[in-house]
Amino acid sequence: MKSKIRIKDIAERAGVSVGTVDRVLHNRPNVSPTARERVEIALKEMEYKPNAYASALALNREYLFVILLPKHEKETYWEEVEKGVEQVSIDRSDFKIRVERISYDRFDASSFRKQLNTCLERQPDGVTIVPFDKNETTRAAETLRKAQIPFVFLDSYIPGLQPLSFFGQDSFSSGFFAARMLMLFAREEKEIMLMKMMKNGRVSTQQQVNRESGFRHFMQEQHADIKILEAILPGNPSEEEAADVFDQFFKVHPNVHHCITFNSKAHVLGTYLLKRNRRNIKIAGYDVVGKNVDCLKGGSISFLIAQHAFQQGYYCIETLFKAIVLKQPVSPMNLMPIEFLTRENIDFYHRAF
Repeated sequence: MKSKIRIKDIAERAGVSVGTVDRVLHNRPNVSPTARERVEIALKEMEYKPNAYASALALNREYLFVILLPKHEKETYWEEVEKGVEQVSIDRSDFKIRVERISYDRFDASSFRKQLNTCLERQPDGVTIVPFDKNETTRAAETLRKAQIPFVFLDSYIPGLQPLSFFGQDSFSSGFFAARMLMLFAREEKEIMLMKMMKNGRVSTQQQVNRESGFRHFMQEQHADIKILEAILPGNPSEEEAADVFDQFFKVHPNVHHCITFNSKAHVLGTYLLKRNRRNIKIAGYDVVGKNVDCLKGGSISFLIAQHAFQQGYYCIETLFKAIVLKQPVSPMNLMPIEFLTRENIDFYHRAF
């Protein structure tokens, strides 16, 4: 086994002072080109492998990472994301990592721009960003790149913007898969409800747009004769508002027995169905939040697709830590599994961490 290489050993090999070696190792100024070259040659000849953790701790500086994500209420996918962010802050506390959350209105482009500016005012070392739409996110990426702030995408991937890294599902494939699984239950149906929550003519995330695209692609390819009927709810409906929409929908479409939604709010319809004892209608939805699980066990939801929200939040910040603090290479594309959960296996689903 090789003995530990000391800075003194490197200095002797290069014929320079210990202080010069230290400055080269930590990329500090005031080193002549000749001395730097001699040290780098010595490092290569001695096969020196720096201890990234020790070097980062030795710098004794603070780091600020910001996560820019949608505002949300309780019982959503975003709560699990935030728990992951909190955990990595604890795990890396020795390195003086501080993470700040900044939230924007998911239906308001001006809110996204305003909160991006708030983020820039904090002068962060790195940013995790949940994309808005393609145009706004493109502008945000250009702004961050111009400010030389590394950024990671969470939840939705937009091609061509070259983030440092991405964590999330392949949303199109996820929607395609959801359609395939739904049709195992609904093969004989003529109509399917698509429940959407919209405000100002848009859903809350680009991810939902991509999922719906994948879903419709499968349906057009495999079941073009089945009608997809949209039930549109306001962005954050009250129970009464949702009930009014559903009452009207099922009055007009009494033969609908299956529904799908691409957000984490399948429980809004699921709770409605359980309260009215409508056992002949089943739902396909996303995300392991408490109310969805209750509806899954109660029988109004047929299946949920999980996407490891906790891990996404954790690894986005961990990736910034590795790239910026430890200066290690990171993987640019990190696709989360598309997991199929039913009432039979939901109790065995845990955070894989």
